[in-house]
Amino acid sequence: MKSVIFAAAMATATAFAPAQQGRSTVAIDAMSKSIPFLTVPEKLDGSMAGDMGFDPMGLSDIQTDLRYARWAELKHGRVCMLAVTGMVWQEYGPHLPGAAYATTDPFEAVTSVGFGSNIQTLLGIGVLELISWEETFNGESRPGTLPGWEGAGWSKLTDAQKDVRFEQEIVHSRLAMIAFIGATHQTFLLNKPLLDFTPN
Repeated sequence: MKSVIFAAAMATATAFAPAQQGRSTVAIDAMSKSIPFLTVPEKLDGSMAGDMGFDPMGLSDIQTDLRYARWAELKHGRVCMLAVTGMVWQEYGPHLPGAAYATTDPFEAVTSVGFGSNIQTLLGIGVLELISWEETFNGESRPGTLPGWEGAGWSKLTDAQKDVRFEQEIVHSRLAMIAFIGATHQTFLLNKPLLDFTPN
């Protein structure tokens, strides 16, 4: 049993390790870096940042376009990075004045601020989705990027430096998605503050 737990832990850890850059093909029956006793799925050829050949459920086989799947992964990851930051801020950071903003429970805060604040948030999300819609489904740029929206200083980076940023983002996105699940568990099931690490 211990060996199974150790193998699972190692597989999880290697999924966050930097991937080799520049690899465009995978040898037939090449073994996965994340789970060494499984072969690398055909579509995971190392061309995307963070590709460690991790697909034990074979989801890449049913995806006609991995570019769309990477867009979805990045969007969910970015949302979770914001969500985890917001949850910690809600519990420990300063709040706006007024009873509607007083709660420290990050999930109670959604209802306490009322309809107006929530509809503003949903409209903002809708605008961002509309901006990225064409690029997500029909664009040719790298998944997760919107031409002209890269931010200050992006054009000055070398290709190698950009590859590092892409790698860092996908790793942080995956970690944030796991962190969001953990934060939700801590809040709903344990009824404990997010940064309370004392045992029950």
